[in-house]
Amino acid sequence: MHKLPEAYLARMRMQLGEEEYNAYLRAMEEQPKRALRVNLLKTTAEAFCANADFLLTPTGILPESFFFEDEVAIGRHPLHTSGLCYVQEPAAQVPATLAHVRAGMAVLDLCAAPGGKTTQLAAQMQNTGILVANEPVRSRADTLVGNLERLGVTNALVTCMRPDALAAALGACFDVVLVDAPCSGEGMFRKDETAVREWSEEHVLSCAARQWQILESAARLVKSGGQLVYSTCTFSREENEGAMESFCAAHPDFTLLESRRMYPHSSAGEGQFMASLTRAEGSVKNAQTFTRSYGEQIPAFDPFWRETFAIDLPEAMLLPDGRVLILPQLRPKELKNLHIVRMGVLAGELKNGRFTPDHALAMAYPASAFRVTVNLSDDALTQFLAGETVACDSALSGWCPALAAGHPVGWGKAVDGVLKNHIPKGLRIR
Repeated sequence: MHKLPEAYLARMRMQLGEEEYNAYLRAMEEQPKRALRVNLLKTTAEAFCANADFLLTPTGILPESFFFEDEVAIGRHPLHTSGLCYVQEPAAQVPATLAHVRAGMAVLDLCAAPGGKTTQLAAQMQNTGILVANEPVRSRADTLVGNLERLGVTNALVTCMRPDALAAALGACFDVVLVDAPCSGEGMFRKDETAVREWSEEHVLSCAARQWQILESAARLVKSGGQLVYSTCTFSREENEGAMESFCAAHPDFTLLESRRMYPHSSAGEGQFMASLTRAEGSVKNAQTFTRSYGEQIPAFDPFWRETFAIDLPEAMLLPDGRVLILPQLRPKELKNLHIVRMGVLAGELKNGRFTPDHALAMAYPASAFRVTVNLSDDALTQFLAGETVACDSALSGWCPALAAGHPVGWGKAVDGVLKNHIPKGLRIR
């Protein structure tokens, strides 16, 4: 265990009491375990376990949550590459379950990167409605997009905006808003030495002040009758129960439904605080922000789709730069005040009258959606994931996804018995 600040330990002793404090210290001496969450958009927990060639142990947090051994290079594993799982600390998997999310809703993850909770919400929504995933830091927003693409999330609108600017642009329009707030990170002390070094009582108060500002923006985004879910990975009262008490005092139209604490000595994982609030019906005029998405006819893309896919043509939009987007079920009526990083699925690019599919399009749909697929295993799969060409049936021609354990890992293009590789260079595993 990293040496913890004395002031922090004194706070924890007072907060927990002597017996529980000693249990906490014993837990902090233990090695943290790595965990993953099965992506229910693409598979089931049972199917994932059947395909895994490494040991999985249930965390007890969710049916789709498992510990795995440290020696497993999960980021290089085909089950990860095909988007069947997301590496996620067990306690961090719980807050999204407090959100009463259903298909067809408008949902916001206000501090979304790197995407663990966002992808959980998408699975609960069954890729319907609209899921706005906001990340104020652009580099982190790009990471978020990559994870959404890998896990096959198709109903997301990724924005890169300050929470107050997003609130000004959209108003009270969301059925559910999730705020996984930046915090002092006390729940990460067992894993992250940087969080230990950066801790101070002043830092805790600074985080609490920033959380207040974020919550003020979040309040403006929850519609009448909607829900707000708040979470942190820290233990300080100022950032948790104190934040909820101050928020409810300032916003009497919100009612605290429940709050929950998780510690490393009392539950699986590193620790988490979470709370669920509801907004009174009729307390605010809801903004009519979203409308059903309607696409357009797009030359070259439409025939490509009919040749390549066995499912109905989706609602798609052609951007001025030639990119083609497959739209979420719902979309904002106005886009001009939004800093959009990605909307829906980047299907590909139309250039000189020809359509070239993007990697995200191969990852967005199950194998059953395609007319032709190439299932790879063993050496051929290793070679393809590394960016090499592999042999295929000489009767095949054109674009088709390569599969690992029955799930797409990227585009190939079949020509004369060779499957040419179209996995982006940055995603190849060598």
